[in-house]
Amino acid sequence: MPKRDYYEVLGVDRSADGEEIKKAYRKMALKFHPDRNPNDKASEEKFKEIGEAYEALSDPMSRSAYDQYGHAAFDARARGRAGFHDATDIFREVFGGTSIFDDFFGGGDRRTGGAQRGDDLRYDLELTFLEAAQGCDKEITVTKLDSCESCRGSGVEPGATTKTCAVCGGRGQVISSRGIFSIAQTCPRCEGRGRTVDRPCRVCGGAGRRERGSTIKLKVPAGVDGGSKLRSTGNGEAGTHGGPPGDLYVVLHVKRHEIFSRDGDDLLCEVPISFVQAALGAAIEVPTLTGKAEIKVPAGTQTGSVFRLKGKGIKNVQGYGTGDLMARVQVEVPTRLNATQRAKLEEFARLCDEDVNPITKSFIERAKGLFS
Repeated sequence: MPKRDYYEVLGVDRSADGEEIKKAYRKMALKFHPDRNPNDKASEEKFKEIGEAYEALSDPMSRSAYDQYGHAAFDARARGRAGFHDATDIFREVFGGTSIFDDFFGGGDRRTGGAQRGDDLRYDLELTFLEAAQGCDKEITVTKLDSCESCRGSGVEPGATTKTCAVCGGRGQVISSRGIFSIAQTCPRCEGRGRTVDRPCRVCGGAGRRERGSTIKLKVPAGVDGGSKLRSTGNGEAGTHGGPPGDLYVVLHVKRHEIFSRDGDDLLCEVPISFVQAALGAAIEVPTLTGKAEIKVPAGTQTGSVFRLKGKGIKNVQGYGTGDLMARVQVEVPTRLNATQRAKLEEFARLCDEDVNPITKSFIERAKGLFS
């Protein structure tokens, strides 16, 4: 039976570029893959046909030869030099080295039973505002899979003997055939080790790991903020079969402060001052992370005025200096006046004119049209 035209097989025009050809192949390869069509001889032959077509048209040189000479441009020897031995090789090349069906059949070429790194762990740690700003030392207890202290992670009872696994012959994998495919899976007898032991560790049952609580010391640097992560290398779960341990990631959560809030490395705080202090000016004390400081409030200070104290903020966690403290004043208006205080204020009001209150004067000028 004569072979079909390769462009027709892939359903593309002869002018299609390489990306269009690859896209067409991917679509058809997924459709006719034998794992999706078990025991379907027609699909298997179709899969081989589209693989052969893609092999010819994906390479510019072989495509040029095909365009000139058709199927006569290829013989078995030429196809052998192309680097693909069958349609499965082509499929794996296009789909990134592993079949998308590997997950269903045990992982293809991957060996899962050898030395494996332990899992990373997460721990959520709550800090006070001052602990985060100034830095601190913390101790935390994490329950995790640690290396068995009895067998030191080997999973083998002291004095036990090991021998080559009779099922996999020491390879750690067993091969099973499914149609045109050969699937490698972790050996169920030795779990990928390649060797079996006559006496597994009695403490951990041969797993090499046991769950237990571990106390870990952490140094929290000054300047961390909520959402920051600290990595404690090697304090995750123990690895298996001699693999290295994972890491512990500590996610920080910072409590709110009664006085301070934060804007990057700058501190913000609201400082109340009296009506008299705002009007006449005064020297007032403000809190900082390390004690108290003094700012001079000039006469006529308005609510919302901000005073900056250089270097009184939070130390940058990466060492780029220290932020500032921004003190925002709030003028506190008295709510309860005795008779004498009220009389004095009324007298003060009679003495005031528009020139004494420039903000009021400006507002009246701008709002004249609305008052008429």
